[in-house]
Amino acid sequence: MEGKGERVVVVIGDRLGKGQKVAKGVEAAGGKAVLIPGMAADMKVGDVMHEQDADIGLSFCGSGGAGALMAANKYGYKARHHLRSIDAGITALKEGARVLGFGFLDSEELGRRVVEEYRKIVKKG
Repeated sequence: MEGKGERVVVVIGDRLGKGQKVAKGVEAAGGKAVLIPGMAADMKVGDVMHEQDADIGLSFCGSGGAGALMAANKYGYKARHHLRSIDAGITALKEGARVLGFGFLDSEELGRRVVEEYRKIVKKG
């Protein structure tokens, strides 16, 4: 966790096996991206967050709900789903969500902004 002097760890799962651009943005912001490989990776976000003791999980599928809901139900992570924009994701993060479920939104800007905003939240905390 950031408070322990380590990098912000972000788990990324994409229904179609993508997420490379988001991972690149996370790394560019100094975070550690854990990109789950393969199809239906969004359904594994909660499991990998739990294994990695990750700070944030990003789940991508058509609706933006499945992986985030699975993480919330299985592990109790506060999740926000059906997000359609970077700003909506940042707002959810500010409101305490740690798993963000998006429609397909593989963008470097999303990865970068999530890490930067999480650092601000932890610093204030």
